[in-house]
Amino acid sequence: MIKINKAGYLYILLTILIGFSAVNTANNLVYIITSGLLSYMLVSGFFGRGNIRGIEAQLEFPEETFAGIDTPVMVKLVNRRKRMPAFLVGIELYGREVFFPFAEPMSSTSRHTTMRFDRRGLHRVGAHTVTSTFPFNFFTRYRRVSSEKALVVYPKPVRCGVPGIYDFRSRTLGDRPSDASGYDSDLISIRDYVPGDHPRYISWKSTAKTGVLMTKELSTIELRHLIIDFDQLPKKDLEYTISCVAYTVLRMIRSGTPVGMTIGGRTYPPDNSSAQKTLLLTRLALYGQDQDAA
Repeated sequence: MIKINKAGYLYILLTILIGFSAVNTANNLVYIITSGLLSYMLVSGFFGRGNIRGIEAQLEFPEETFAGIDTPVMVKLVNRRKRMPAFLVGIELYGREVFFPFAEPMSSTSRHTTMRFDRRGLHRVGAHTVTSTFPFNFFTRYRRVSSEKALVVYPKPVRCGVPGIYDFRSRTLGDRPSDASGYDSDLISIRDYVPGDHPRYISWKSTAKTGVLMTKELSTIELRHLIIDFDQLPKKDLEYTISCVAYTVLRMIRSGTPVGMTIGGRTYPPDNSSAQKTLLLTRLALYGQDQDAA
């Protein structure tokens, strides 16, 4: 696709006027000037068309993208041509244009921009238009690149208080010892020393009695945790509720508190890992759009 710029219209009009003058006057010099102008336009078309061939852009998003919040995006221009560099290339995507003045052959160069998604859920991103006014700004040429990839946009976190967001039956207020062995809490038993046990946990009193190295086995601390029963929450304003839950998940995991969720009939046990955060935010993002997404 091609669009004639203002300079291009003026150049074409000038060429036509001089061409008429050459015909009317039969002046060889005017013919030569007209031929030169036409050749100049031909060169512009040849190099301009070739300038956008073999060019594409790749988008790199951060690990977390939230609806309604400006997201920094890296746009990488890739020049796949072996010999010809790229000049004055623009990448149009989602109402924005990122300009690259130069890209060497078989190389890439990057620029940063921001994007905002108005809604949560699954988005297809990556389709873009390559544009260029090279070489003389007479024409702007366009080439559509349809490469796309899936991007899950998380709900916008909103600090709020939704009644019932905390399932107090599953929430333990404070830490407590568990029956699992560890090195943090109450004494479970005294056992034989195993190479690799930390010296600080050797029971010297028992060792003196038995004549054999003995080690104290302690229980571990079970962190307080939270399970959000999303299926039981009020959904009169669904997006507001989802945003509140997303904020709660982020706040709990950032504080190191294990958080789980019951959503769509499935229960995810409490955890405070990054994978758990991604899982819960993804389920919230796709809620009502893809109930089968895991």
